[in-house]
Amino acid sequence: MSRTRRLAATLSLVLVAPLASAAHAQSAPQTSPVAEAPPPRLPADAATRAAYERTDALSRSIFWGQENTINPMDPVAGVKMAQALREMGQYDRAAETAESVLTVQPQNTEAMLEIGRAHIARGQAFYGISALERARDASRRDWRPLSLLGVAYQQVRRFDDANTAWHAALSLSPEQPEVLTNMAMARMGSGDMAEAEILLRRAAAQPNASLQVRQNLALALGLQGKISEAETILRRDLPPELVDQNLAWLAQRTQSGQGAAQNTPAPASAPPSTARSWDSLNR
Repeated sequence: MSRTRRLAATLSLVLVAPLASAAHAQSAPQTSPVAEAPPPRLPADAATRAAYERTDALSRSIFWGQENTINPMDPVAGVKMAQALREMGQYDRAAETAESVLTVQPQNTEAMLEIGRAHIARGQAFYGISALERARDASRRDWRPLSLLGVAYQQVRRFDDANTAWHAALSLSPEQPEVLTNMAMARMGSGDMAEAEILLRRAAAQPNASLQVRQNLALALGLQGKISEAETILRRDLPPELVDQNLAWLAQRTQSGQGAAQNTPAPASAPPSTARSWDSLNR
């Protein structure tokens, strides 16, 4: 081959090779970049959790539900969610949520207490007694399981067991207003208004007595015809329109001669009736 022809062949090879590479590149399938997975959500920090504890029950149920979804093994989120559901009146869901916590932590006393509270609140205390008795046995120095057990026993008509539980709770926490209130409401339900008043006065005199305790005292006083003192207590804690509604309800009850609180339901703004005034349910 002459020198000129060899040079032409070499040029041909040099020119053809890039064209082939370009053609191969055009025919190769185009791949899109792999999308990065979003970072996993983390539980809220302590400050955020504390802030949500000061919100309403609906907000708390949503927040703790999200926390429970992020980490189903978080017992705090489960208990807090159960509490919020109970306060919203979703008692069955509250009990189920608290029960699920025990699959993670079988000895979680707070979950046991929430199970008891949920079943008491839905009027089926019998199904919460076992959990409350376990909580009592696991926390011998805690008055709360005993206080709730008293309520549960009272609801299933184990009256002697209820009084035993309440007195045991008072031996651990003397003059505890929640325990005294539970005892008082049991007396009120049986028609012993005088004894209920004595117990509620003791409860209301404690520095840590809640609004609920004082409203229950006003209820006991009003049902005995002591309207003036009941009004004084109510006007310290409630806006005028609610006080007027409560006083009208009390006046109607006393005029009709109905002394027991469980026969006729009170209006939503009135002091709670016996069936719904177990103050320790919110503890």
